[in-house]
Amino acid sequence: MTDSLPRLGRLVRVDPRTIWETEAQDFTPWLAREENLSVLADTLFMELELEAQETNVGQFRADILCKNTDDRSWVLIENQLERTDHRHLGQILTYAAGLHAVAICWIAESFADEHRATIDWLNEISDDKFQFFGLEIEVWKIGDSPPAPKFNVVSRPNDWTRRGPGPGVENLTPTKLQQRDFWSALMEELKATKSPIRVKKPRPQAWMGFSIGRAGFSLIGWLNSKEKWIGVYLYLDPPHAKAHFALLAQEREEIERQLGELEWRELPDRKASTIRLRRNSDPMRKEDWPSQIEWMIEKLEAFNRTFRPLVKALDASEWHPGDGSEE
Repeated sequence: MTDSLPRLGRLVRVDPRTIWETEAQDFTPWLAREENLSVLADTLFMELELEAQETNVGQFRADILCKNTDDRSWVLIENQLERTDHRHLGQILTYAAGLHAVAICWIAESFADEHRATIDWLNEISDDKFQFFGLEIEVWKIGDSPPAPKFNVVSRPNDWTRRGPGPGVENLTPTKLQQRDFWSALMEELKATKSPIRVKKPRPQAWMGFSIGRAGFSLIGWLNSKEKWIGVYLYLDPPHAKAHFALLAQEREEIERQLGELEWRELPDRKASTIRLRRNSDPMRKEDWPSQIEWMIEKLEAFNRTFRPLVKALDASEWHPGDGSEE
């Protein structure tokens, strides 16, 4: 009887210094790799894209500078493979002053109580332009398995897990309330289906943006209550929107083979461009929400699957106006 019981391994904690001997030569380059940065991004509920390592900020050099592709804001990462100290605390304050608007992630093996309290205090007194995170890095293994990293959040912005709904309910129009409720229902379905589309805070507005893994591009879900349609967009931001649009247009046949016929909207009188798919359906009809939400999630996932590798590979310098590459 006993032999039929499942045999389970035992978690063993590993000293991070046995994996990364130094911060600058070992840990920072490891963390800057896309597959490892994604572990940190999942912990922070962000999509991070590496911008630079060892970036000058005033008289200091920041370890890693990223973009949060959800909203194209800066994310600065400072590493410390030891217990936190006052020197690194001074550096993150210098970074905040030098970058003006940023999320700062201080990663250390362990946090001193006074430094954890300081990060909490900075979040209390800072406005929405600044976010401070304290994270402890751990390494674990089971038996002879490869060691696995784990980030533990020990300090975070006050609104990181409890953001308010924006304007008070009493100030929202019936349409805005409907929009917020629609997005709330869509987010619940994303969570229930374990969709690769990252759940966002529902807002009382006509659109919701989702990351596609690169700054300058977004997936958009749209509700048009006036003309009675819903849609999914790939949104291309300036300054390279027109070049990126033209390069994607070269792949139009293959893209539409996977996604169906799309609306390719270069928008020459605007700085942005979009590639859009619409469905005629009134988003104000709650009885139609189940089918609308099912359709929108299906198309968001399909857009993500098709466009994510394409947009990551785009290089605006490869487009030359007038060479016949633009549709």
